[in-house]
Amino acid sequence: MENGTFETPGLESVEIESADEILTGEVRPKGKPPLADRKQLSRLDPLRRYLLEISRYEPLTTEEEQRLTRLFRDTGDPRIGVRLVTANLRLVVRIVMLYHRVYSNVMDLIQEGNIGLIQAVKHYDPNKGARLPTYASYWIKAFIIKFILDNYRIVKVGTTNDRRKLLFNLRREKERLRLEGFDPTPQLLAKRLDVKEEDVVEVETALNSSDISLEDPISEESEMRVIDRLAGTEALVDEQIARGELKRILNDKLTAFARTLGERDRVILFERLVAEQPKTLQEIADQYGVTREAIRIAEKKVLERLRVYMKDELAEFREVDFAIG
Repeated sequence: MENGTFETPGLESVEIESADEILTGEVRPKGKPPLADRKQLSRLDPLRRYLLEISRYEPLTTEEEQRLTRLFRDTGDPRIGVRLVTANLRLVVRIVMLYHRVYSNVMDLIQEGNIGLIQAVKHYDPNKGARLPTYASYWIKAFIIKFILDNYRIVKVGTTNDRRKLLFNLRREKERLRLEGFDPTPQLLAKRLDVKEEDVVEVETALNSSDISLEDPISEESEMRVIDRLAGTEALVDEQIARGELKRILNDKLTAFARTLGERDRVILFERLVAEQPKTLQEIADQYGVTREAIRIAEKKVLERLRVYMKDELAEFREVDFAIG
C-alpha cells in the first residue's frame, strides 16, 4: 500500500494518489470502471466511499506541517487541528491494513485509528524533532490494538500490559525457541518474555480456546443447548415469595418485641444485634456511661428474651436459631 494505493480485502486497489484524478475521472487506473460506476459502487461499499472522501484532503508538505503544528500549539485553533487530522487520514488507513487480518471490520479499525490520530495532534510537540505522521503512528496503533484486544473475544484476555505483550509475541517466541532446539515450556517463555509464568499459561489457554454461545447445542445430535445444562443460580419464584413473606413477618415481630424493651435495650437490639454494621460493646457502654461488661450482660438478656418471644409468637418456626453469629 504505497504511493497512496489502498489494498482492500476482496477488492481491487483504489488509487488515491491524486484527489483530482479520482474526483474528475480524468485519469482512470488500469482495470478500473469509469468514475460514475465507481461512485455507484461506493454507495454499496462504505470503505470505497470513505477512501473517495479522504482523497479530497491533500497531504501537507514538511514546511506546511511545521507551520501549522506550531500555530495549533500556540493558538489551539480547531480549524487548524481539523486540517492536521484530515491531512493524515490516509496514514490511518495504511496502518489499519496491517491489522485487518486480525479483525475483519476495517471501518471499525479506521474509526479507532482516527481517534488515535486526533489524540496525537493534540499532544504533538513540533519542537521534539519528529514529524507528525511518525509521532501519530504510535497513537494510531495503540488505539487500534486496544480496540482489537477489547473486542477480539467476549472474555477479555489482554487485561494487563504483560498479557498484551504475550498476545502479540507468544506464538512468535514459541516458534523461535523451537527453531533454536528448545522446548517452549511456560517457564522458559516467561523468562524470555520477562512476564509471569502464570500469565503465560492463562494466555496460552485462552488463545487455544474459543468463545461458546449459551445457545449452542451441546452436540450435533442433540437439541439441548449449553444453557440447558447450567445450574440455576436464582431461587424459584415460590421460594423467593416465601422468603420475602418470612422476612416481613420477622420484621413485624421484631418491631413489636422492641416495644417491650427499655431505651438502652432497644439500642442494643437495633444498633448491635440486628444492625448491618453493629456497634461494639464499648461504644454502647461509653454512650450510657457504664462498663463494657454491663452491656455484655444486658445484651445476653435481650437475646434470651428475643429467643423466647419469637418462639412463642411464631410457633411454626420453633426450629429457627435466633443466636447472633
